[in-house]
Amino acid sequence: MATVEHTDEMVGGGPEGHRRRDFINIAAVSFAGVGALAVVYPLVNQMNPSADVLALASIEVDLSKIEEGQAIKTIFRKQPLFVRHLTPAEIKTANAVPLSDLRDPQTLAERTKEGKEQWLITMGVCTHLGCVPLGAGEGENRGEYGGYFCPCHGSHYDTAARIRKGPAPKNLEVPEYAFKSDTVVQVG
Repeated sequence: MATVEHTDEMVGGGPEGHRRRDFINIAAVSFAGVGALAVVYPLVNQMNPSADVLALASIEVDLSKIEEGQAIKTIFRKQPLFVRHLTPAEIKTANAVPLSDLRDPQTLAERTKEGKEQWLITMGVCTHLGCVPLGAGEGENRGEYGGYFCPCHGSHYDTAARIRKGPAPKNLEVPEYAFKSDTVVQVG
């Protein structure tokens, strides 16, 4: 019985055959990569914020109409935002509170911008369970410390929006903001 030896060239495995197989392998992997990208991109892209959310990413607030001792309530990222124009007496009172008396110790200077300590800007969401505290509107209950009062569970905040009494664990959140002029602040 005679044996037949197979060489690479007889079965298409010579240098020409290797190049063809390499090309087919590379083409198949490339095609699979493009297909995977075509499937994954829409899934990842749908997680980007929608246009209406991006439009609310920052807001400008006109401070010129807010008198000393007054606070306003506006909306930022679908949540209430409090802007308070502190009086010199409120600033003095807030600065006189020892940090050891505070559950979440922060000075008024840490919660305001340098040279603009009369402007306190906070989110209007109680840090206990997310209720909206009173105290920004005219005639609303400002609590025992003259700041904000959460009617849901009785948290009291001082004029610097720091928690002083009640179940709330933290001060009202101060969002990122910057003054564009003496009368306009951009939040976000």
